[in-house]
Amino acid sequence: MKIVVQKVKKCILYSNGEKFSEIKNGMLVLVGVNTDDTKQQAVKMAQKILKLRIFDDENGKTNKSIFDIGGEIMVVSNFTLYANLKGTNRPDFIKAARPENAEPIYNELVSELKKQVTTATGVFHTYMEIEMLADGPGTYIYEEI
Repeated sequence: MKIVVQKVKKCILYSNGEKFSEIKNGMLVLVGVNTDDTKQQAVKMAQKILKLRIFDDENGKTNKSIFDIGGEIMVVSNFTLYANLKGTNRPDFIKAARPENAEPIYNELVSELKKQVTTATGVFHTYMEIEMLADGPGTYIYEEI
């Protein structure tokens, strides 16, 4: 499983042209599910996300978690995180899990996050547009292998 976490001041997600979800201060989490990923990995990944100390404290140090700032999370499935561009100009997605396998793992991640923090989502396996106001150059990539 691979995630890209972007600190945001706000984030609005549209699915098929209609506003679907919105968060204020917090994280936009893009999630790619690998062909070998499991629900157990999703649980571990949720705990990693919740423990991230990526928000500034009163001294400008990245020392606060999502809980410390009273933030929200938006989780969006993104199979293109497993795009292979090596040796080609057209990506292949061989390592990305098929939708029917990825969706339960994605749902497990979302479920775990919702137990502890306000969590919005995208719509799995649809065309989405994301409007966000990024909070500084706060982009983090993590892969659970």
